[in-house]
Amino acid sequence: MSLNQIHDWHYNASKLIYALPGYRYSLITRSPRDLVLVPPDSWPGNAERGVSILNKEFSFFGETVRGDLPTWRPGNMSEKWLAELHGFDWIRDLRALGGDKARQQARNLVNDWLKRQSNWHEVAWRPDVIGNRVFCWLGQHDFFCDSADDEYRKKYFSSLVRQSKHLSRTLPRGTSGSGLILATKGLITAGLSLPGHSSWVSQGLRALDRACSQQILADGGHVSRNPLVQTQVLRHLVDIRTALLATQNEIPTFLMASIDRAAPFLRMLRHNDGSLALFNGGSESPGWLIDHLLAQANSKGRALNSAPHSGYERFVANRAVLIMDTSSPQRGKNSLNPHASTLAIEFSVGKERIIVNCGARLGASDSWSQVERSTAAHSTMVVDDTNSSEIFSNKRVGRRPDNVKVDRKENNGSLWINASHDGYRPIFGLIHNRRIYINSGGDDIRGEDLILKESIGKRTPRGYSLRFHLHPSVQVSLLQNGNAALLRLPSGLGWRFVAEGGTMSLAESIYLGGLDEVRRSEQIVLSGLFEPVDPSGVTAKVKWALKKVPKRS
Repeated sequence: MSLNQIHDWHYNASKLIYALPGYRYSLITRSPRDLVLVPPDSWPGNAERGVSILNKEFSFFGETVRGDLPTWRPGNMSEKWLAELHGFDWIRDLRALGGDKARQQARNLVNDWLKRQSNWHEVAWRPDVIGNRVFCWLGQHDFFCDSADDEYRKKYFSSLVRQSKHLSRTLPRGTSGSGLILATKGLITAGLSLPGHSSWVSQGLRALDRACSQQILADGGHVSRNPLVQTQVLRHLVDIRTALLATQNEIPTFLMASIDRAAPFLRMLRHNDGSLALFNGGSESPGWLIDHLLAQANSKGRALNSAPHSGYERFVANRAVLIMDTSSPQRGKNSLNPHASTLAIEFSVGKERIIVNCGARLGASDSWSQVERSTAAHSTMVVDDTNSSEIFSNKRVGRRPDNVKVDRKENNGSLWINASHDGYRPIFGLIHNRRIYINSGGDDIRGEDLILKESIGKRTPRGYSLRFHLHPSVQVSLLQNGNAALLRLPSGLGWRFVAEGGTMSLAESIYLGGLDEVRRSEQIVLSGLFEPVDPSGVTAKVKWALKKVPKRS
């Protein structure tokens, strides 16, 4: 039995104790009268969302509850929605709105939580949710609590200590992945802020050290391979460092090293519009917010071009950016929402995205999740409408590529990549090979996708589809009886797409990059049937090119 399995077993057994009516009395301890530190919290809120919360409307991940929250457990809401509600990140939205009404609403909601949530609840008292709530309450103390009456402050401090004491008992159990890093942030800031609890700081840092060594790979990428999780993890690490600096504590070497590795990797996953590429469950995230995070990180490392441990390649030629997924989906508890996207690409020029992946809808139902995680939702080759990795409804992965090979070459500003994966070998005995060339000017991209027969598979494949999903802002039309396509960007720039070896068509697509918003888009599909294997083993070959055309007057 692994250490993680032992932790799971211990936490699940302990939940029987936590659920006992008298458990909360074991958390009673002497409460402070004030804070040693109000941890700096520079993350901006959203005033528009603050208006909604002021009007008792709570909307997270596409799910909305209107009216009072008498039990803080509205029926039929997802676990992710409940965790967001009890995490209190949204209190920043009330701060962004400002004014006495917003302050009073924040104070009233915290007070209502104090009255109704003193007993353990599986979601509300989950370690990562406690960590988030403790950090938000401490960081927003001056906004909603500093001017409250003594009775309110007494209940507030008492609850903070009890929650933090429970968190100290559970860590590192009860959560994993980025949630574990968030939980340590709550415990560390509680230890720094609440007098007499410095042991929580050392405990949290020990747990954080182990979490960073397990989750942050040598190239700085988070093990989930999710760009949005990368931003969240970096943000937690920066918050911890800022709190330690505010109390003149020494910054551990592992924490500095983790930030210095994670920031350049985050830069790697950005397009020139400042937002994130859409891989493995990520969404765009506002570019200005990522700028703010990177400024807070204060890491000068430039964006990586190659991240072999995390499995990404980035090509920059003039104003063009191409990002490619060159790894298998991750397995294990640190992998949150893996996608079957091996060898998928995204391409942008300047601040305009052209070729994209469909992205992910946060808080999506299982049916949405299965669609967005499929190979067909990515700009890559699909064999017989079959995913290159087997994805399950529990967000786990079965069959996946065992070998992903990458060969990258650069010469005088021009770039070549030759990559392959064997995800289709167990079923069809096939290898997908993708070659891409970008010239130094970034206005001539050429590709070749090959399907190679390597062995006898369990099934005989019939056909393939090579998909290029387009950003919703791109207008596309077929030319030359369907042998080419013209892409027009909002700036007026045009790009000509030509292909050889497959039948070109346009199909509907969806774009989930804008968080909760679902936008219609289109995709170019090159499809065909497999041919008899030639002496080189090739059973399908598609050549394609994307070239810039003059801007219309």
